[in-house]
Amino acid sequence: MSNKNIEDCVRDNLLEYFRDLHGEEPHGMHEMLIRLVEKPLLEVVMAQAEHNQSRAAEWLGLNRNTLRKKLVEHQLLK
Repeated sequence: MSNKNIEDCVRDNLLEYFRDLHGEEPHGMHEMLIRLVEKPLLEVVMAQAEHNQSRAAEWLGLNRNTLRKKLVEHQLLK
């Protein structure tokens, strides 16, 4: 098992992203990164909460309606 934490993984992947751009300027990185991180976060939390939206919302510190909206956006509703 790796000793890397999430922050290190994100940093390493962002550096790789910039290398892959070969000098081109990125656009919309914040939204792209939030969407890419949010979906697996929701998938894992929902699975751990046994798809109980109220429990998952509490764990995430979100309103249940906000969680539901995000699940719809990411096409994660069962």
